[in-house]
Amino acid sequence: MIYWDVSPDIFSIGPFVIRWYGLLFALSFIVGYQIMFVIFKKESKSDTILNDLVWYMILGTVIGARLGHCFFYNPAYYIANPLEILQVWKGGLASHGAAIGILLSIYLFVKKHKEFSYLWIFDRIVITVALAGFFIRMGNLFNSEIIGKATDVPWSFVFAAVDGVPRHPAQLYEAIAYLIIFIVLINYYFRKAGKFKNGLIFGWFLISIFASRFFIEFLKEKQTYFEEGWTLNMGQWLSIPFVLLGIYLVLRKDKKIIKL
Repeated sequence: MIYWDVSPDIFSIGPFVIRWYGLLFALSFIVGYQIMFVIFKKESKSDTILNDLVWYMILGTVIGARLGHCFFYNPAYYIANPLEILQVWKGGLASHGAAIGILLSIYLFVKKHKEFSYLWIFDRIVITVALAGFFIRMGNLFNSEIIGKATDVPWSFVFAAVDGVPRHPAQLYEAIAYLIIFIVLINYYFRKAGKFKNGLIFGWFLISIFASRFFIEFLKEKQTYFEEGWTLNMGQWLSIPFVLLGIYLVLRKDKKIIKL
């Protein structure tokens, strides 16, 4: 087993603290921007529009993730304490909320930039989102949060900040899954030279990301009190619609091919 006693803080100067989670979260946008820059350049798209897109993505991700955490996992508390919704620094972001936030923010982006289609944007953005999922789950590992169930497997982690029980490193399982998905998607994009059915990469992203999330949830501890007694937890119920949407996008008939 692995004894995990890593501090979530990298260093501090007085009240100013740099944490692994914040660094990895920021890194997901920095690296994602570089990947999108290469894609936009390859397809002769404007850097100015890319910068606009990044801001839509940042706002959609942060707002959606925060509201998702508040209202999917502890609605009663945040309804009673609405000002705490704004206190993002206390932690609490939900990937399903981020997904909904991104869906809505890109809709607004496409309304503003009518030369782009909704699926064109998503077929490219989800490549970076998969990589962001890897960074964020690694941040969860440094925070010793979203822990797995007790186990006796030889690669189990003992999270010193939680208890002395060997557990599944569920954060690491998800991080590895998302990294593999990122590698597959970005290789497919460049191998096809940007020519594929509208929504195909987006569809496979939804299927692979949320199906892996669905099954890994069986190895996680419950995230909130009201999940006790549920056959499927909140994360699994929220994953099902995204998987179904992905199946629809992959199987739908669409002869229109995106060309450079």
